[in-house]
Parts: sequence; C-alpha cells; structure tokens
Amino acid sequence: MELIKKPILAIIIMSILWGYGWTSLKVGLIDAPPFKLTALRLTLSAMFLLLLLPLTGRSFIPPRLKELFLLGFVHTSLLFCLSTWAVSEGSAGRVAFMVYTMPFFTILFARIFLSEIIERLQWVAIVAAAIGLVLIVQPWGFHGNHLSSALSVGAGIVWALGAIMVKRLQEREPMDLLSMTAWQMTLGCIPLIGLSFLVPEETIIWSTRFVGNLIFIAIGVTGLGSMLWMYALSNLKAGTAGLATLAAPPIAMISSALYFQEKPNVIEWFGMLFILMALMTLSFGSQKLPDKTN
Repeated sequence: MELIKKPILAIIIMSILWGYGWTSLKVGLIDAPPFKLTALRLTLSAMFLLLLLPLTGRSFIPPRLKELFLLGFVHTSLLFCLSTWAVSEGSAGRVAFMVYTMPFFTILFARIFLSEIIERLQWVAIVAAAIGLVLIVQPWGFHGNHLSSALSVGAGIVWALGAIMVKRLQEREPMDLLSMTAWQMTLGCIPLIGLSFLVPEETIIWSTRFVGNLIFIAIGVTGLGSMLWMYALSNLKAGTAGLATLAAPPIAMISSALYFQEKPNVIEWFGMLFILMALMTLSFGSQKLPDKTN
C-alpha cells in the first residue's frame, strides 16, 4: 500500500502544479510578452533538468542529438510557443481544456503513423471531445476569441505529435526519460531564444511578481512537474496516471475564474464537461488494458 501512496501523491501534486500553472502563466504575461516569457521559462527549466542529470548519477552526454533536436522543436519550441500565445490571447482555463484534447489527436495520429487500431470506446471519447471542442470554440458566433482557440487546438495537436515522436524514438532504442526530457527541452530552447530576439515585443518588467511567477512556472510547473510525472508513470499503470491528470484543466479553470474573473458561459461549461467525460472514458478504458510493463 505504501508503494502506491507515493506515486499517487506525486501525481496529485503534479496535477495541482500543472493546473494552477496556466493561471500563473497568465500572471507572468502581465509583466512579459509571450515569446520572451516562453524563452526565459524554458531556458530556466532546461537548466534545472540538466543539473539533475549528474546529481542523479546519469550521463551528461546527450544521446541521439538529431532525434532529440527534432523532438525538442516540436515538443518544446512549438508546443510552448502556441500554448503561451493562446493564454496571452484568451482565458487560461479555457485554453487548458482545449490543449488537453491532446489524447484524442494522439489516438488519431497513432492510427495514421503507427497503424494502431482505434477501439470502440476510443471512438466514443473522440466524438465526445469533438462535441466539447465545438461548444467551447462556438464557431457560429463572433463573441469568442478564435485566435486563442486556434492556438490552443494547435498546441494540442503539436503535443500529440510529440507523443507519437517519443513513442517511435523509444521503440527504436529505449532512452532514459529524464535525459530525454532534459536534452529535448534544452535543444528546443534554441529556436525559442532566436524567436524572442526576432519578434518585436515589449521589454520585460522585472517586478517581484514576475520573478516569483517565473521561478514557479520554470522550476515548479515545468521542472518539478516533469519529474513527478515521470516518477508516477514508472510506478503506476498509464491509465491510473492519466486519470489523475484530469484534475489539471478544472484547477486551471477554477483558479483562472478566481484570479482573473474569467468565467465560462453556459455553452462553454457544457463543452468542458464533454471534454472531461471524454478524458475520463479514455482513462477508465486504459485501466482495463493488461499492464505490459511487467
């Protein structure tokens, strides 16, 4: 029982960090423009994870640089640019729910690129998620922020592509998860730093609020959150771990509503409910699958 408690506690803490992280990101954007904030945040996160490699007895030499650079471009450069830009243009809670449509795009991409069969329960989840996405975006009206919606969905698609890339990379030759995360993030920072200099933006206001949020987002949300996620995945079934992460979007929505008064309308509430039900369907379904890790 003790062996189960620690991974579950880890993933609960991770879900809180990832959920509130969306609102904290919005706070950071008060004092910094999106591309500069993204480059700064990910650079600090990468430095934190790289420091952990020798401290945990791992090799500091990056393996398979070409593959990791491509993964870093997709899973770090594109993903964090799109998600941060989306938050700067819209509601943090709303963005979180749309980005978390990633599992449904992953299923579709796995069918296309990995020839994986889509089960009946997965089709139900995909349809429910699609309905939820339409209800949140509300393409029939002009009151919503369609740029933020497009960026959020784009981030979910990019996250799904990154997941497929990780799966292929690990199938070719298994790689240590911490080393892979640290180096793909480090290499993914290179385009981000270049973009922060090329795109004309306002200067950063180095307030106490900004510095505190930057440390929390970079070290707490991205760095510590990634470590907790890897620890949970290595000690729990994927379905159990996935089910626990469902807390992140509601936490983002609640904290965003409290801090910024970003309250969804009735149709958006129903859309979020559909996405949450779809995620729960996937997670419960994956728990029924045999554990292939033993």
